[in-house]
Amino acid sequence: MDAEKVTQTSETKSHDINPSDKQQENPDPLPLKDDTENPSPPDESQSAEAEIVQQLPTDDGVKTTDDGHVQEDDPNNDEVKVEDSSPLPPDLGKVSEEIDQFISDLSNLKGENESKPPDVPVFVEQFAVLVEAKIEEYDGGDAPIKWSQLSQEDAMSILEFVDRISKLLNSLCQFSSEYKYAYSISRVDGVLQRAMSYIEEEFKSILYDYKIPDSDFNSDTSAKPNKETNSSSDTNQDSEQSSVAESAPSEDNKFPGYTEEIVTTMNKLSKALIAGGYEVECCQVYFLARRKALEESLHKLGFEKHSIDDVQKMHWDSLEREITAWIIAFKHCTNVLHSSERKLADAVFADQPSISEKIFSNLSRGMMIQLLNFAEAVAMTKRAAEKLFKFLDIYETLRDLLPLVDKMFIVSYADELKAEATLTRSRLGESMVSIFAELENSIQADSNKTPVPGGAVHPLTRYIMNYLKYVAEYRDTLEQVFREHQMIERADSTTGSDFDCQNPQAQSETLNKLSPFEAHMMKVMDLLDANLEAKSRLYKDTSLSSIFMMNNGRYILQKIKGSPEINGLMGDQWYRKRSSDLRQYHKTYQRETWSKLLQCLNHEGLNVNGKVNKPILKERFKSFNALFDEIHKTQSSWVISDEQLQSELRVSISNMVIPAYRSFLGRFSQTFTPGRQTEKYVKYQAEEIETHIDELFDGNATPWGRKKL
Repeated sequence: MDAEKVTQTSETKSHDINPSDKQQENPDPLPLKDDTENPSPPDESQSAEAEIVQQLPTDDGVKTTDDGHVQEDDPNNDEVKVEDSSPLPPDLGKVSEEIDQFISDLSNLKGENESKPPDVPVFVEQFAVLVEAKIEEYDGGDAPIKWSQLSQEDAMSILEFVDRISKLLNSLCQFSSEYKYAYSISRVDGVLQRAMSYIEEEFKSILYDYKIPDSDFNSDTSAKPNKETNSSSDTNQDSEQSSVAESAPSEDNKFPGYTEEIVTTMNKLSKALIAGGYEVECCQVYFLARRKALEESLHKLGFEKHSIDDVQKMHWDSLEREITAWIIAFKHCTNVLHSSERKLADAVFADQPSISEKIFSNLSRGMMIQLLNFAEAVAMTKRAAEKLFKFLDIYETLRDLLPLVDKMFIVSYADELKAEATLTRSRLGESMVSIFAELENSIQADSNKTPVPGGAVHPLTRYIMNYLKYVAEYRDTLEQVFREHQMIERADSTTGSDFDCQNPQAQSETLNKLSPFEAHMMKVMDLLDANLEAKSRLYKDTSLSSIFMMNNGRYILQKIKGSPEINGLMGDQWYRKRSSDLRQYHKTYQRETWSKLLQCLNHEGLNVNGKVNKPILKERFKSFNALFDEIHKTQSSWVISDEQLQSELRVSISNMVIPAYRSFLGRFSQTFTPGRQTEKYVKYQAEEIETHIDELFDGNATPWGRKKL
């Protein structure tokens, strides 16, 4: 560069400055080097900043006279006493117009002109200084002015300046290889960074200033019974679990935690950040803020984040509550949160659909993976019969809601989440099939040798029937689980069926007609029957054994009759067969208990040569009294908890005993001499016998009346 060009360049950059001022600042001409050496470029920073400083006012209300003296304005005097010769500060509006024109000129450079860009005009530095001063007004000091405190005019002004300086930087960077552009690029970039820092901080502040509305959690819940069972009570009702209804946010609050006005502001700020080259920072701030909000939403729903180890170590009562919260959270996320998050992302990044899609997908995917990890951890816990119903609830939740994933995510994300969910469902299904198998094994292995007092319903019967009653309510789901498991078994030739029967050939036709789930239910019932038969043999009294079988048989039939699901599953034929068995136990009881008593009332052998054999009659009455007393004392301690069965049995006994006794008494009581002899042998009247029969099976034992088992 020769001396003439350097001089010309210096003059060009000083075209807006008063010549006299310029001469005072630099009284000596710029020294030149030999033409054979490469002259160093002028220090643009010092030159430009000096010009801006000269044009900016130094103090309010201060003017200088022509001879350099300082004179203050009289605020009460409109007349200016000494005229100010200092130039006015550059107008930001005018400088902005010049910047716009300069940007346009740079963008229109083509061909040879593109390789010879113009020098950077001084108004570029002026614009940088003015914008920096403007930002300092809002972001300076210890307490920056919040965006919400700005007037609409000021907010729009800042965004316009930032947009303009961003475009200016982009235009200058097209010629970054040009040395004369280096300082201006650095200067403008510094101002832009300062502006971006302020906008990013305000964007972050607004994002974190959200409120999770309570209505999202309180107004969209419905009750669903928790299908749990209790081994000692058939009226047990567990706590209800809440499930979130499939309702979207109201129109008044279609964005989660923000007003529409705030969302519009965030959209403007995100546009400014992305336009200024801060896309990564903008997305990161948004992602972190919304992830925190989503985690708080899950927490408000009662769901806490747990590691797999935490879940494995958790006591079942605690884990059960966590599963209930998980179901609520999963449904709420799928039906409400995902939709709201998509709307918010689409609104904040309205001009950047690809960014909106990516941020939403990453946010929602992270939340879904967290929820799926919990479900998988639950499936990996130790298997136990009481866990079946919660496993089923998780399985149904995944099955019913995951098809919505296709509508929420792009194909790659949707496929990944569905694969994860399918794997979790498969593990849950495997656990449920194993739980059923373990239930069958536990029935077979139950060899308790202690008979239930009074022949009452065995706790095992109560547990199994309550369990199967709730199992039947999940029939469709369990049919699906067992069929999927059966398909896996068929794919593995080394695996046999879980349904083992003692006589496969005899039951093969039955099994072919039954679904896998029905076959397992039938097997459980058969195993229970066999177990009860074995336990009935623990009683030494055949009558009590029959009472035990009647009690348990009646309980089973009542449970089946009271459950349409299990009744339809077992079928009428099975029900009729068990009813027939119950009647047979009834007959056995009557025969074993009352046949000996009725023999005492037999007329045969009492008449000899037309006369009543009095000694034999006395013996008959004595035997009847002794047998009835023993039956009453013993069987009053026996238990029949089903009132209908108890009443039926008492009525059948009365119908059998009372007519025979009344007839016997009417015919032979006159044989005895009235008074002490009659009282000695005729201990009971027919009405008294009936009263004592109605006292049977109450479970009210007396120490001397209990019969040893």
